[in-house]
Amino acid sequence: MYSPAMTNSAIDESIDHSAATIRLGRFELPLRTPLVMGIVNVTPDSFYAGGRHATADAAIRHALELRTQGADIIDIGGESTRPGAAPVALREELRRVLPVVEALNANDFPISVDTSKPEVIAQSIARGASMINDVNALQADGALEAATGADVGVCLMHRQGDPQTMQIDPHYGDVVNEVLEFLHDRIEAAEHAGITRDRIIVDPGFGFGKRTAHNVALLRQLDRFRALGVPLLVGLSRKAIFGRPPGCGPVSGPAYSLAATLLAAQAGVAIIRTHDVAATRDALAVLRAVNGVR
Repeated sequence: MYSPAMTNSAIDESIDHSAATIRLGRFELPLRTPLVMGIVNVTPDSFYAGGRHATADAAIRHALELRTQGADIIDIGGESTRPGAAPVALREELRRVLPVVEALNANDFPISVDTSKPEVIAQSIARGASMINDVNALQADGALEAATGADVGVCLMHRQGDPQTMQIDPHYGDVVNEVLEFLHDRIEAAEHAGITRDRIIVDPGFGFGKRTAHNVALLRQLDRFRALGVPLLVGLSRKAIFGRPPGCGPVSGPAYSLAATLLAAQAGVAIIRTHDVAATRDALAVLRAVNGVR
């Protein structure tokens, strides 16, 4: 159980990450080293991919390519959650997502669906999704119930506000403690609903209702999230969330993402969500070699 008073040494003694696994439907994945989650946005307005994978066929091809690059999990999204994004109607999100999930389910790897809508959750699971990745932490009416009945993994993310408002004026007293407390409460809600702890993942939500200083504080103190006792996922890919250091361009390219990813991996993150699967795999391989991990 999370307690703000827990020290890093107490956390290290209470959690054995080298032996940990996460259960995603019929898959049980080891967490000895970080898993790589490849992003496939089936949207015309993704902040990074734009409309390049907006058709089912293009999305399926891209997902299979990311798998060949070494993605452990493929994350399918049918609604952009970038700052300022407009909501997508239920029928349209289903039209975008379900054919991709159904086609990829024939392959032997976990499929995650990035959604907050209970009906999309339920129908994606029925088509073979192994994981639900919810930026709203299963808070919508019926979302917990939709995810509870199946043996899927769930990722509960912190977000302040919604895509239309979240970057207008985000504010916190202590961002790290507040995000920790929120995720602790959502873990308890998920367990109370019947979702077992070995299926739960959490995400601090970099860039979702957070200023540069908030994102930096979260990255600096990521190791504190180990006190929650569940695997941690981070999405840092291609996000301009760390400001502009002197002498540098906008901090949103792949080099910046990889630097932040390695810092996150050193803090004990279990899953890296990224657009750049091959480069992330290579960077993690260097970190494993330096740390003597095979």
